[in-house]
Amino acid sequence: MERETKLVGAAGAVLVVTALFVAVAPGALADATPDPPPSELTVREQTIAAGDVTGGTATLSVRSRLSHDGGPGENVTVLVRAVELDTDLVAAETTEEVGSVEGTREVPVVQNISVDRDGDYRIETVVYQDGERVASGTKTVRGVGGLQPAYARTGVEFHSFEGFGSGQLPPIQFSITETEGASATLNVTAYLTNTGDAANDQLKITFLARQADSNIIADRQVRQVGSIRPGRTATPSTLLTVPDDYNYKLMAIVQNDGVLIGTAQAAATLNPNRTVTVEANNSTTDTLDTSDFETDEGVQRTESQPDERTTSSAGPGFGVGVAALAVLVVAIYARRFQ
Repeated sequence: MERETKLVGAAGAVLVVTALFVAVAPGALADATPDPPPSELTVREQTIAAGDVTGGTATLSVRSRLSHDGGPGENVTVLVRAVELDTDLVAAETTEEVGSVEGTREVPVVQNISVDRDGDYRIETVVYQDGERVASGTKTVRGVGGLQPAYARTGVEFHSFEGFGSGQLPPIQFSITETEGASATLNVTAYLTNTGDAANDQLKITFLARQADSNIIADRQVRQVGSIRPGRTATPSTLLTVPDDYNYKLMAIVQNDGVLIGTAQAAATLNPNRTVTVEANNSTTDTLDTSDFETDEGVQRTESQPDERTTSSAGPGFGVGVAALAVLVVAIYARRFQ
């Protein structure tokens, strides 16, 4: 009995000591666990889409996918900047606060940045964690100037005659309908196709005939195109009267509700001894007489005016008739005394 009592006392003492030890050092009996690995962030992907476009600027929507691994990442921020390729100057930048990132996953970050439409850019994405740069990525964007503002978007464009070769069949064609005196009348036709999904009913086209070497506008006409249904081609035409024996660049300018949406050119060779192209000025030129291009808006002299140096007015002194008579009298008088 005494032996059992001692055993029970010893066991109780062990329990009391163990409880005190756990209370003083609660982690002493816990399993040892390794520290979590450091946070790792990388820029997995960058995609750029066009946003709002105005006459002078374009908004680029930059979507960055951040790949995270390791322990939690605190105070994560993403900087996006646009750098001009020609000058390496920073055109614009923006910063987005992501906050904390945990677990093995990808985090999408979308940021909008506005740039001028007249440049090409390098888009840089820089990731910071606790103020320290940890990852970056770059992408190049070109042709920003080709983005159309909302007010200029239309499905109407000059028709492209595929299968005929480059430049063999331009979207502007002409024929000579009449020649009278020193003038020629051209019947000029443009081909416009609606490649969009809606009809356009506020189209206007201006036809110009420019002398090839001087760029003098010989004639100009404006026509309303009317409505063009989706998938259809319209052929507005007009008559242009120009001086004959010159070469011309025929030009068509299309406007939609007052907004310029397209231009096209074609060459008209009325002087077969000269060549004309729409790409560049000619190496040989026509002999230009600017009077051929005078219009009713200017003052034209149809009759020659008398020369002031040959006019005379009444006044003192002998006139021409009196002087001739005097010479005749002197000659007769001299003959009588021979």
